[in-house]
Amino acid sequence: MFFILDKYVIFRTVIECGSLTRAAVRLHLTQSGVSHALASLEAELGLPLLLRGRSGIILTDCGRQLLPFIQEILQTQEQLQQAVASFKGLDAGIVSIGTFTSVSSHWLPEIIKNFKQAHPQIEIKLAEGDYDEIKQWILEGHVDFGFLSLRTAKDLETIPLHQDNFLCLLPPSHPLKRQKKIALRQLQAEPFILPKWGPHDDVRHMLKEARIVPEIKYEVTEEKAIIAMVENGLGISILPEMALAGLQHSLRLIELEDCLCRTISLCFRPSYIAPPAVAAFLAQLARRFPKAVFPIHSH
Repeated sequence: MFFILDKYVIFRTVIECGSLTRAAVRLHLTQSGVSHALASLEAELGLPLLLRGRSGIILTDCGRQLLPFIQEILQTQEQLQQAVASFKGLDAGIVSIGTFTSVSSHWLPEIIKNFKQAHPQIEIKLAEGDYDEIKQWILEGHVDFGFLSLRTAKDLETIPLHQDNFLCLLPPSHPLKRQKKIALRQLQAEPFILPKWGPHDDVRHMLKEARIVPEIKYEVTEEKAIIAMVENGLGISILPEMALAGLQHSLRLIELEDCLCRTISLCFRPSYIAPPAVAAFLAQLARRFPKAVFPIHSH
C-alpha cells in the first residue's frame, strides 16, 4: 500500500529516470509496484499524468502543470522532517545533491564517507546528470544544491571550489603530439570526438566562442569510451583534467593555449536557507575546500 506522499515520490522519480524500470531500481521497488502506484495516483486525481510509449515516459499536459506543485510538496515535507529532527535534537535528515561524473568519482566518495562517520543518521541522495539537468533540479528544489561549471550557473548563488584545466587528447602517433600547447584553431580540420554532456557544456561553449567548427565524428558521454576511441585513432578530443584522473591510457595529453579551464562550483537557488542536515554537510565541504567561502545560512 502506498500513501499519497509515496506516490508523489514515485511519480517524481519516474520523471527523473525517464522509465518505470530505472525508477524501480532507484526506489528498490518492483516495476509492477511502480506502475500500480502511478495508476493509483492518476485514479485519485482523476487525471492522466503520464503517457507510456516505446520511447519512454512522457508527461501529459496535466502532469506537466502538476509536477511543480508535487515537487514543492515533497520539498516542504523534507524540510518538515529536518525541522522536527532539529527540534528533537536528533542528528537526522536528508541531503540531496546534484552532481556530474567527475565530482561523483573524485570528490564525493571520500567526503560522504567522512560525513557519514560523524552523522550516520543523515541520508545522502545523489542525482547525477549534465549541467542543464543539475541546474534545473536546483531551481526546482529537487536537490538542496549541486555542482556545476561556474559558466553555466547563471541565476544561482555560487561558491567556486576548483579550477580544472582542459587538455587536448591525441593518439600516440598524432602529428601534433610534440607540441607543448595546442591552439583551438588547430583542431578545425581534425576528426573530433565531442563529449556529450548537454547543450551548454564547457567544450561546446569553448569551441563556439572560438568560432571553431571541428569535424565531429562521434558524440560520447563516458570519458573511458572517449579515451578508447582516441587511442584507436578515431579522432581527437578535449576533456577536463579531473575527468582523466586515475584512468589508464597511452594518450598524449597537451594543454590548450590561454590555459582554458572550468571552475567547478557549489550552486544553490537564490536566497537558499540550508536545513540542519544540509548545513552539516556544507561544514564537511568547507573542511575539504578550506580556501572557499561558504556564506550559506542555515535554520
